[in-house]
Amino acid sequence: MITQPHPIDIGIAESDRIAIADGLSRVLADTYTLYLKTHNYHWNVTGPMFNTLHLMFEVQYNELWIAIDVIAERIRSLGRPAPGTYREFAALTSIAEPDEIPRAAGMLADLVKGNEAVTKTAREVFEIADQANDQSTADLLTQRLQVHEKVAWMLRSMLEE
Repeated sequence: MITQPHPIDIGIAESDRIAIADGLSRVLADTYTLYLKTHNYHWNVTGPMFNTLHLMFEVQYNELWIAIDVIAERIRSLGRPAPGTYREFAALTSIAEPDEIPRAAGMLADLVKGNEAVTKTAREVFEIADQANDQSTADLLTQRLQVHEKVAWMLRSMLEE
């Protein structure tokens, strides 16, 4: 546990801050894993939809990159260290890495699953933040839910025949 030189007195009990930060660490790990996967697919997509998917994945991984920093900074503002290594992310994430690079439709389906995984983790943490009256974290999670639900919908739409 990190010893704070100055106590944190933001109206959230320490035990709640720890639980919220632990949950946000899982959201961070999921977000970082999804960022890596999306960037990987951006580099490696092929086929007739190359340009569309290449550009779409770029927009998505750039948004994820910004979100990573926002989530990590919220963890720090709660007085906890943010995870920042591949080992930590691998232990905390709910998103599996691909065994191989899928074809374009497989990339879309895999990114749907990844975005849905982030929403599930965010909803779990939202409950903790809501019970602790942590509006800042609840707001952050609401914003992340909106982004990931919309991206999942857009990706699913591209899979329809």
